[in-house]
Amino acid sequence: QVQLVESGGGLVQAGGSLRLSCAASRSIIFSLSTMGWYRQAAGKQRELVAAITSGGTTTYADSVKGRFTISRDIAKNTLSLQMNSLNPEDTAVYYCNANLRGVNAWGQGTQVTVSS
Repeated sequence: QVQLVESGGGLVQAGGSLRLSCAASRSIIFSLSTMGWYRQAAGKQRELVAAITSGGTTTYADSVKGRFTISRDIAKNTLSLQMNSLNPEDTAVYYCNANLRGVNAWGQGTQVTVSS
């Protein structure tokens, strides 16, 4: 198992930017896993925002592509999500996820609030 800790959330005005980070406790699991960012807005179901495979292939939800960028730093065991051109619809709790052969690990989540 791996422990995941998110940071970087906060309050930002529409059009602004934030960078989220996820620190993983075990380097081997981190490097072999598909890593992802999910979010859950109030009253809505959790959805995939972006993911990156161990080989570096990335995927994005249609709602964020062109605005968000997911990346991983193997040396630092850190997953990041650069969020630009934020809008109020991006307001949610963002969760870091690690998936290794179908087994998932989740972080506690970090709140992102975008004001209009």
